Amino acid sequence: MLRLTTCCRQSLAHSRARISAAGARSAPVYGVLFPKEGLGIARRRCEPSTQIILPNVTSVRYISTSQGAGNYEDGRLIYTGNLAKSVLGIKFFSYSTSIFSICLMPYILLQSGISVDSLALKIAFVSVVGFFTFVTPVTLHLITKGYVIRLYHNSETDTYTAVTYNALLAEKRTVFHPKDVEIPGVSKMFTTFYAQKKSMLVNPMLFGNPYDYNHLMGYDKPFTFSPEELSQSSEDKQK
Repeated sequence: MLRLTTCCRQSLAHSRARISAAGARSAPVYGVLFPKEGLGIARRRCEPSTQIILPNVTSVRYISTSQGAGNYEDGRLIYTGNLAKSVLGIKFFSYSTSIFSICLMPYILLQSGISVDSLALKIAFVSVVGFFTFVTPVTLHLITKGYVIRLYHNSETDTYTAVTYNALLAEKRTVFHPKDVEIPGVSKMFTTFYAQKKSMLVNPMLFGNPYDYNHLMGYDKPFTFSPEELSQSSEDKQK
């Protein structure tokens, strides 16, 4: 009886091994356990893959048309001042304090009793307050009116467009040619060059390409030490 049981176990193990080996060669394991599902999955795997052909896609770049981007006619942006926001903020603060002082002046005159005193005292008080009210914004405007916040170069016409702030804190554009650029003989604190007799202040270190600064200042032009040309240029200056 023991031998029969042992033989049955051996034959059953041998049969299982043959079935598993046959299933591994012919189909996946789940195909042996679940014939229908395994066959369906095997068919799906054997089906040829479908190729999806997409149309040609062309990349499109959008050019910003915001206020600070500049126009196409201005050309390529070659310079951006790093103190533009600071200059605008200081001038706006100075204008605000001046307007506040002007609005507060009648109240001070009435409360202090100066309005009922002599006319000379009134004039002196208004002059002192008005001087300190207007001297700060006027001085700031004279110092920063030539600060270039953006500079464009149009290579087709070889012209520059300098953007500065005017007295009303609005952007002002000045178009000039390299021939209009004049370099002061003595270096000045708030002037790098003159363009159409207007002082311009730029930082040479903020130019992305040094050639743009050299072309702006005329450093790329050929020069000679001919005495005739020097004498002719000196005569032209004297005239």
